[in-house]
Amino acid sequence: MKRVLLKLSGEALAGAKHTGFDEPTVTEVAKQVKVLVDEGVEIGVVIGGGNFWRGRSSETIDRTKADQIGMLATVMNCIYVSEIFRSVGMKTEIFTPFACGAMTKLFSKDEANACFAEKKVAFFAGGTGHPYFSTDTTTVLRAIEIEAETILLAKAVDGVYDSDPKTNPNAKKYDSVHIQEVIDQKLAVVDLTASILCMENKMPMMVFGLNEENSIIRAAKGEIDGTKVLVD
Repeated sequence: MKRVLLKLSGEALAGAKHTGFDEPTVTEVAKQVKVLVDEGVEIGVVIGGGNFWRGRSSETIDRTKADQIGMLATVMNCIYVSEIFRSVGMKTEIFTPFACGAMTKLFSKDEANACFAEKKVAFFAGGTGHPYFSTDTTTVLRAIEIEAETILLAKAVDGVYDSDPKTNPNAKKYDSVHIQEVIDQKLAVVDLTASILCMENKMPMMVFGLNEENSIIRAAKGEIDGTKVLVD
């Protein structure tokens, strides 16, 4: 593949601590991404904010303000993970849809393409810049904008199931599933807005467990033990 969008779960990056960062986990991610970058793959990254903040869990704070806190959580995540990527020998750039002083650049497709041309990894932080849109939606939106070939969805769960495997030991994992079935059955891949964006723009996804050995490298090469979300 020439260009992919990698979505990292904030919770997965936190490891067993479930909050903050687990540096060995993030370093392992960085080493895998470097292998792909060295092979010529252009990689954009979106990171969830769940290791710091889940706005929907608060019934006290106004939803708009809660979502703004979540956007800033993703900026913190991208700054941290970007630095770990640099520590293993990659060049990076962080883009946001709003001004963040000198810490990030404002996102545009032209700036992102210039970043890829310089063999940098592009981090897309700050969500869409608007409340009521998740990082799932950000992931699909940025993937469409940068014309990625597919979305690599690295999660704490190792694929798409017909029910929650944490509560149902008999949950069935799909090897592949069509995006229409994801929407019709409300399968927990990405949220509904993101699923419809994928369907309308024919953006495929590969869903896999972050903690499996070389999972990102294998997913980029189409060799996953997780689930392929089909759009054709």
